[in-house]
Amino acid sequence: MRVVLAEDLFLLRQGLIQLLEAYEFEIAAAVSSGDGLAETIARHRPDIAILDVRLPPTFTTEGLQAALRARRDMPGLPILVLSQHVEQMYARELLADGTGGVGYLLKDSVFDDAQFIDAIRRVAKGGTAMDPAVVSQLMASRARDEPLDALTARERNVLELMAQGCSNTAIAQRLVVTEGAVAKHISNIFTKLMLTQDGDSNRRVLAVLAYLNS
Repeated sequence: MRVVLAEDLFLLRQGLIQLLEAYEFEIAAAVSSGDGLAETIARHRPDIAILDVRLPPTFTTEGLQAALRARRDMPGLPILVLSQHVEQMYARELLADGTGGVGYLLKDSVFDDAQFIDAIRRVAKGGTAMDPAVVSQLMASRARDEPLDALTARERNVLELMAQGCSNTAIAQRLVVTEGAVAKHISNIFTKLMLTQDGDSNRRVLAVLAYLNS
């Protein structure tokens, strides 16, 4: 799996390179700033881009803006944001794109390599990997949306855990219910969000995107 990495801190960037290579990822490019990042991604056409939000030269939102530009050039490009900050506006825009896997992890919440590598692989396959704190911040500021308002409290709990990348088994364990109950909740969520069965789309991902981008 080929990766383009954007991280301005030298030690962290080198550490990520070594970690990814240890798990047999190929580093197509590793850059330290937002200048030319979108072009670098377009040139190397990686399987996933892993990037920080705030990069030189301004340390504002260069990473996310570059990710959005890269998505326009490469629709469906999986993107994993790894940052210390939650930039709600650009994060929502990235989520709203809906054309590929997306993840947003906070650096302080990544505690082991297995967790991180699993998130990368999940996003690269078109799934989601959202830090619970990111989910909470995005949801705290969300606008009202009628289909989502139709969800019950338990269905919202299930959908929030889906947003974090939890499987049905993990959701059942977290909520102390059966997997059958989780499957029923998810079916109800799909119905209420009007996500019909479609072989060309992942309803689970679409539901999460609808939830986070509302």
